[in-house]
Amino acid sequence: MDTSTVVLIGAHTPDSIAGDADDARAASRHLAGTRPAGADAALRRAVDLAPLSAELAEIERLRARVRELATEVAHAHEAARCHLAQELHDNAGAELTAARFALANIDTWLPAGAPPQCAASLAVARRSLDAVASATREVIDELHPPALDSGIVHTLSQWTGSFAARTGLRTSFVCAADARLTRLPGDAALAVFRVAQEALNNVAKHARASGADVRLETDAEHLILVVADDGIGLKRTSRQREQRFGLSGMRARCEAFDGELSVANACRPQQPTPNARNARPGTAIHARFAWRALLSTPQPNVRRRAAR
Repeated sequence: MDTSTVVLIGAHTPDSIAGDADDARAASRHLAGTRPAGADAALRRAVDLAPLSAELAEIERLRARVRELATEVAHAHEAARCHLAQELHDNAGAELTAARFALANIDTWLPAGAPPQCAASLAVARRSLDAVASATREVIDELHPPALDSGIVHTLSQWTGSFAARTGLRTSFVCAADARLTRLPGDAALAVFRVAQEALNNVAKHARASGADVRLETDAEHLILVVADDGIGLKRTSRQREQRFGLSGMRARCEAFDGELSVANACRPQQPTPNARNARPGTAIHARFAWRALLSTPQPNVRRRAAR
């Protein structure tokens, strides 16, 4: 026998049950009345901001991925430099040494009555060989990571001076008095150094400049490296193509530390001058690195990784 009871809330509902329903509705209205003012608007804003929060999270994820990829590119560049330096030292260096000994032997074996042109030619060959050997040593020194034990300021100052001595270009180095520069981890200091090194090498190769100025500037959020020359500027696209590989490496090193690289003609005079037609705009490179990324836990040292 079915003992269940079906109660229909409506006109024929018993008074006790209908009263309970009225009490529930009254309680609901009371709770709604006690909700803090603006709660509904705040809830709507939260709902509206949810997609924005998701987009911001996705942007941050993509930025982290860009930093990760840029770091891999920078490490690949550094490993390639170390490998090339080792190959030049082991192979080209050995061949140059063998050629030197061969020339010395020829000079010894020349008969006493040999034409003077033979000795003169040997002297020219020795000078050329010495020049090639010296250039090879310079390339190897540039490819190898510098010793950064004394800090980025001392290392960059020393290298800028040696660059001026090698190239004959007037070069200056100015640095901000910021204690954070002394706390740069090895990989961060190496990234700043490599960008400065590549920028100065581009000045020597392409700018037709008489000098270049190197500055380390700082603000609350960024370390800014500026390399400016007084050369021909960026008028010719061929020059930009020649620098493309070097610029990509510089940009990757900046992006690995949440920064950016910009290259543009240096500022022109505001007032025209009689020699404005022959003025040389020069080029200015600004490399920005975020302090929070530079001073974070250092990544594995590139020199140790490349040596494996």
